[in-house]
Amino acid sequence: MKDKSLKTNAMRILQMNKIPFDVKEYDYDEDNLSGVNVAKETNLPCEKLYKTIVLKGDKIGYYVCLIQVDEEIDLKKVSRLSLNKSSELLHVKDLEGITGYIRGGCSPIGMKKKFPTFASDKILLQDDVYISAGKRGYQLHLKSSDLVKFCQIKLGDVSKDQLPYD
Repeated sequence: MKDKSLKTNAMRILQMNKIPFDVKEYDYDEDNLSGVNVAKETNLPCEKLYKTIVLKGDKIGYYVCLIQVDEEIDLKKVSRLSLNKSSELLHVKDLEGITGYIRGGCSPIGMKKKFPTFASDKILLQDDVYISAGKRGYQLHLKSSDLVKFCQIKLGDVSKDQLPYD
């Protein structure tokens, strides 16, 4: 790592809870913070990289969802899983005030408040996954089972169905 002393809130919390993790550093492009671009920059397969999406449901308020970086969230599916009738994506301008994180550096671990967390059930198809470390240019690498257990993630189908390529 460029900055050996870098410790994000997410890293500190994992260390305090004795959850093993590694940090993968990468160069990020301020104009392209997409998860697919992170996969390209880190040479990691999209199915191992998960992006953090913050939503607001009509019943439970703010909540978090993790999906593969190459997938799109299905608001109807995630609303059903989270026991909401409807949900909307949190506007990027509100992200830092609510979570303490900025776009491209939002981790499901270490937000200002612990929010209910949901994820694609595909996450357990991988032994290990990468999530944001809470700062742009850094990914946390940890066992998917540790992440699901620590964040008390409820799993289900949350992604839009992908059309097969011709």
